[in-house]
Amino acid sequence: MSNKQTSTDVILVGAGIMSATLGTILKELAPDWNIKVFEKLDKPGLESSNEWNNAGTGHSALCELNYTPEKNGVVETSKAVNVNEQFQVSRQFWSYLVENGHIQNPEEFIKPIPHLSMVQGEDNVAFLKKRFEALSKIHLFDGMEYSEDQETLKQWIPLIMNGRTSSEPIAATRIESGTDVNFGSLTRILMSSLEEQDGVEATYNASVENIKQNADGRWEVKVKTADGKIITQTAKFVFLGAGGGSLHLLQKTGIPESKHIGGFPVSGLWLVCNNQEVADQHHGKVYSTAEVGAPPMSVPHLDTRYIDGKKALLFGPFAGFSPKFLKTGSNLDLFTSIKPNNIFTLLACGAKEMGLTKYLIQQLMLNKKQRVEELRKFVPQAKDEEWEIVIAGQRVQVIKDTDKGKGTLQFGTEVITGANGSVAALLGASPGASTAVQVMLDVINKCFPEKMNEWEPKIKEMIPSYGKQLVEDEALFKELHASTTKSLKLED
Repeated sequence: MSNKQTSTDVILVGAGIMSATLGTILKELAPDWNIKVFEKLDKPGLESSNEWNNAGTGHSALCELNYTPEKNGVVETSKAVNVNEQFQVSRQFWSYLVENGHIQNPEEFIKPIPHLSMVQGEDNVAFLKKRFEALSKIHLFDGMEYSEDQETLKQWIPLIMNGRTSSEPIAATRIESGTDVNFGSLTRILMSSLEEQDGVEATYNASVENIKQNADGRWEVKVKTADGKIITQTAKFVFLGAGGGSLHLLQKTGIPESKHIGGFPVSGLWLVCNNQEVADQHHGKVYSTAEVGAPPMSVPHLDTRYIDGKKALLFGPFAGFSPKFLKTGSNLDLFTSIKPNNIFTLLACGAKEMGLTKYLIQQLMLNKKQRVEELRKFVPQAKDEEWEIVIAGQRVQVIKDTDKGKGTLQFGTEVITGANGSVAALLGASPGASTAVQVMLDVINKCFPEKMNEWEPKIKEMIPSYGKQLVEDEALFKELHASTTKSLKLED
């Protein structure tokens, strides 16, 4: 083994959608900076960002019912508005990349598709109607329709309505302006564009073994390459965007912000339709309500995706458990993440989340036949032989001490930043990829505050709504929604 030491401006660990987005933004803001990317696997976008592992909805809160909880009889819309705003930022940035030649064919990663919410039972129907009334007043959700009419629902969701014999009330909302985003494809497009630029180098089959801060404030990253050599690379700024692998690396930094944080791995399974004729009968992303006690990321949905250039139909996700933090990780990942500084945080979470533990055990015990029975609540005529199980990606939910108490399980996307902004790590899950541009802008703002005045004009060129709330400016929203629809070729 040899040890080769080099220096760079930025190191990105992991070649997923987050690193690809951050690298792309930074290269626009600081073209002369040198960027090194280290990815454990042999290609970009193979773990959490991959199209079979990622929810891939283009989360814009058009159909995700868990973003609009009902409290004291009132549907809260603030989270839905926030997620929608963030997705509009992503659309603007992708449009900028198309218009400036970094993305040649947007249809390779984004396509128009209706987003629907579908519920069954009187209470759920009443909730959906309230949700529709609340969101219809907000221009971010223009075009949303509501129906309880059987004939209308047969047109919207024929596969779900065919053969339905239950007399239980059923209702749906639909909004045509939804999208399907293939984040695996987008990651590959962004990384390919990045690697063509001067000063950017990506190394694959390269595992980051250690990270520590030197006396001069620079970070020293030790990387093991495919041939067993150890490279020592230093950088002013390091971003840990390695999915579930980020937690271990964050712990190696030793920064105070890495203490009292743990991770809870949750895996998932999809049922995937293997009969193309059946898959072609459904056109939309249909989300419903989660089972009582189920975590937010287990909201069931029947989901049209475009994968490898053709329509695919997925149902799920069914929750599972594996101690691995990555799909390609180690069965020791969970155990090696337990440290003296986070053990009480983890134990407190375990005591509080007995309901989640019970739910996961129940999910793990389901066989294929039972999973197809769950699917039949959506698709009454589903046949066992037309669906097969595909293992989805690993998600590591963050556990940390918050105002809500010790050992609180977080279900969103978390960015942990060192006090001086020289290191940042991305942890957590949904809405994740869909809000990557906004999340990475937040990282840049926290980590490079001294540069923001200089960079702001360029950021506004890339994201015209930067610094504004689209929910407060209907004219600007409509203008940008129309222009991004055109740039991204989303006219149906």
